[in-house]
Amino acid sequence: MASTKIEWTESTWNPISGCTKISTGCKFCYAEVMARRLKAMGQEKYKNGFELTLHPDTLQEPYSWKKGKMIFVNSMSDLFHKNIPIEYIQQIFKVIRENPQHVFQVLTKRADVLRYYDSEGWLEWPHNLWMGVTVENSNLTERIDLLRQTGARVKFLSCEPLLSSLPGLNLQDIDWVIVGGESGRTPRPIKEEWVIDIKEQCQTANVAFYFKQWGGTNKKKAGKILEGKIFNQMPESI
Repeated sequence: MASTKIEWTESTWNPISGCTKISTGCKFCYAEVMARRLKAMGQEKYKNGFELTLHPDTLQEPYSWKKGKMIFVNSMSDLFHKNIPIEYIQQIFKVIRENPQHVFQVLTKRADVLRYYDSEGWLEWPHNLWMGVTVENSNLTERIDLLRQTGARVKFLSCEPLLSSLPGLNLQDIDWVIVGGESGRTPRPIKEEWVIDIKEQCQTANVAFYFKQWGGTNKKKAGKILEGKIFNQMPESI
């Protein structure tokens, strides 16, 4: 378990590292930059840089964490990358199930793989696993429908980096929506009206809304105030 600056979680656990780009939100991948930096620093776990790498030696770690935490699984990868064996994903689900003192958050851009594995009956959903999909623009809303069809108890969306408006979202059976602007050296812009529209859709659908950041080249200075308020709602089922 490692500490993290990701505001909507408390810690991270990475039984996998590395990934490949799949959609527009991947263009400035923070995990890729971090992995290359850690490789340059000589960290053994990241000797392969951002190549997809399994770390089975980490599977026992959660059993030693006694105090309950909210843990983001694979902040440095995507659990549903097509090259990750289903047997390894099942092992991770087993670890999650056997550590009910924690809430484990999983986020994927590969909702099609997620839905396929679930439809085949290969995923036994732990009560303490929150499953999310990234929806960074209006061309990717089919990911929501695929998530909705799974057996995950808590389902959420991460609209970060938000790259377009997302009108007319179907938020049925969605428990939580996170929104954030892109940060870094050359961030793509976010518009306030996009964020307000998503917030209002969440309010209408009674879905928890979390606004993470405006982003930009100085995300700390840009802050996270929206219409004079901070929105950091979490699902009621926490």
